[in-house]
Amino acid sequence: MTAPIRFPRFFVTSPAPCPYLPGRQERKVFTELKGAHADQLNEALGRIGFRRSQTVAYRPSCLDCQACVSVRVMAGEFRPSNTQKRDIKRNSDLIATECRPWATDEQFELLARYLGERHPDGGMSQMDELDYADMVEHTPVTTNVVEYREPDADGNPGDLVGACLTDRQGDGLSMIYSFYDPAHPTRAGLGNYIILDHIRRAAEQGLPYVYLGYWVEGSPRMQYKVRYRPLERLTREGWQVMDADEQSRLIAKATAPRNEGRDDIAAARGKDGQPLRFPSSD
Repeated sequence: MTAPIRFPRFFVTSPAPCPYLPGRQERKVFTELKGAHADQLNEALGRIGFRRSQTVAYRPSCLDCQACVSVRVMAGEFRPSNTQKRDIKRNSDLIATECRPWATDEQFELLARYLGERHPDGGMSQMDELDYADMVEHTPVTTNVVEYREPDADGNPGDLVGACLTDRQGDGLSMIYSFYDPAHPTRAGLGNYIILDHIRRAAEQGLPYVYLGYWVEGSPRMQYKVRYRPLERLTREGWQVMDADEQSRLIAKATAPRNEGRDDIAAARGKDGQPLRFPSSD
């Protein structure tokens, strides 16, 4: 008798400089997603801290560091803060559309502007149109691109101001990568709004979680993820709700005024979800 799902083979990347914490090395364990059961495998791995990049599921496997922590928002219990309420009100006129995972020139142009403004020295800054098409279209699982457009004079979808590559899992939405217009004159909080809209979507669809990827304490570019309550993080004992007092402390630290230069501020607004490249990863 043949088993319906073969146990996946896992591999480990060579050590490379950590993109989040200076002076450290990162290493990833990964496996390929393919075949008729790719969705089920991706979901099972997502529940134990893996992330998807194209046809690969990966997670950190660093020898002397456990700083990368998987986090997910409890969508049904989420209550926006006053700042998040303002982001929702400011951007609630946007028209969001779930599109098939097909890369467009308009999406790539928006991504290029976003990377050029927010991550000019990041691992994705050298992406071209083919790289972006690979990121979006090479998927063996249920995924889509959620586009956010401003309404035109007639109320129809107009200019593209944001987008998110999103996987749908049985227990939630996994935000693979989002990007937006970084210099829009009237759309402050676009990045936060895209997350807030995914939390709303998950709750309306009866999905308990929105997966945000890895939170790295000590990395400014990852601190935006602690702003969503309640937040669960993956521990050795399984998923646990972050203590409210601890989260309040982390939010206060993440939102405190910064005096550093432009590069540090840009890094503080960063995201994970960079395309995984082998044998070294960006």
